[in-house]
Amino acid sequence: MPPETTICDAAALVALESISDIPRDEDGPVFAAPWQAQAFAMALTLQQRGIFTWVEWADMLGAARALAATEGAPDTGETYYRDWLATLEQMVTAKGLADPAALSRTRDAWGRAAERTPHGAPIELGVGDFC
Repeated sequence: MPPETTICDAAALVALESISDIPRDEDGPVFAAPWQAQAFAMALTLQQRGIFTWVEWADMLGAARALAATEGAPDTGETYYRDWLATLEQMVTAKGLADPAALSRTRDAWGRAAERTPHGAPIELGVGDFC
């Protein structure tokens, strides 16, 4: 007997059906890095909580993908999830869940922390990274 489908599995299946260009193999979505899976999971959670519909998401992600294509970005799994993350940021600001300036400050802080972190070591975000 197959294992019981969880709510998350069911939501992921709906997302896969609604958003046809998600990088995937026969087992489901394919993630090249943990951040990609985390961004995917955040979008699933927000959709499950009724923050947006998959139609809204697909429209916004499609617009981001089209813009990237017009700017000459290659169409790869990594660029797909960069567009996914940009769409996630755009969606949470459009829905009033996050302030665009706060997102920008946090993104910049993570960049500073990552730059000083040796390869393979965990990135530690500190108060000084926000200055």
